[in-house]
Amino acid sequence: MQKLSANHVAIIMDGNGRWAQSRSHSRFYGHIRGAKVAKNIIEHASSIGLKHLTLFAFSTENWFRPVEEVSLLMKLLLKQMERERSNLVKNNIQFHCIGELHRLPPAVQASINKSIEQTKDNTGLVLTFALSYSGRQDLTAAVRLLAEKIENKELQSQEINEQLLSLALPSSFLPDPDLIIRTSGESRLSNFFLWQAAYSEIYVTPKMWPEFTLNDFNSAINYYQSRERRFGRTSHQVHERLDSSALPNN
Repeated sequence: MQKLSANHVAIIMDGNGRWAQSRSHSRFYGHIRGAKVAKNIIEHASSIGLKHLTLFAFSTENWFRPVEEVSLLMKLLLKQMERERSNLVKNNIQFHCIGELHRLPPAVQASINKSIEQTKDNTGLVLTFALSYSGRQDLTAAVRLLAEKIENKELQSQEINEQLLSLALPSSFLPDPDLIIRTSGESRLSNFFLWQAAYSEIYVTPKMWPEFTLNDFNSAINYYQSRERRFGRTSHQVHERLDSSALPNN
C-alpha cells in the first residue's frame, strides 16, 4: 500500500446478522464474529498510522430490533470494552464515543467513560465508536445549541454559517471523514455522518462485515488514494493548486 493520505476513515459495519443466518447460525453469532473483525481492523489502522477511525456500531434505529438481540449486543459491547481497554492503552489509541450514550445501560456507560479516561492522553489513532448514533440527531443537537445561544443573546441568527454549525455538532472534535466504507453491498449512509459526509469518498463492498479482511480494508484505502478530490473544482484547477503549493517560497 502506498503512503497513507487519508486522515479519517469511517466504517458502516453492516451484515453481521445476515451473514450468520446465511450459514444457519444465530444473528448473535454474527455479532461475535463482527467484533473480532473490528478488533483486527482497529489494530491494523493503528499500525499503518491512520489518524482517525470511526466505527458505526449501533444506530438509534437499532433500538427497534428484538429486545433479546439488543440485550445480547449490549452485553457483548460491555465484554469487549472491558477486554480491550488494556490493548487501547498499550497501542497508544485514544478512545471516544458519539451518540445518545445516555440510552445505553449504566454499566456500558461506565465502561465507556473508563476507557475514555484511561486513554485521553494517548497520541496515536483516535478511535471513535458511534453508539446509539443518528446523523439527524447530531444535526438536531447542533441546531438546539445554536438556538440556545441566540436565546441567551450570545449569537445573532445572521452570524450562523456552515463553520458554526459544524462546531456545534457533538462530533465536532472529529474531522470530516475522507473515506466511508460500507459493507454488505448497501449503497446508503443509513443516517450516519449526514453533515460530515458532504465530500467523503464512499467505498461499498458486497462483503458482509464478518468476512471483511485487512486486504479488503487496504483495497478501500487504495481506492481512496486513487481518487481525485476536487471539492467542486475542475481537474485543471486542482492540479494548478498542487503545482503552486509545490513552488518554493520567496
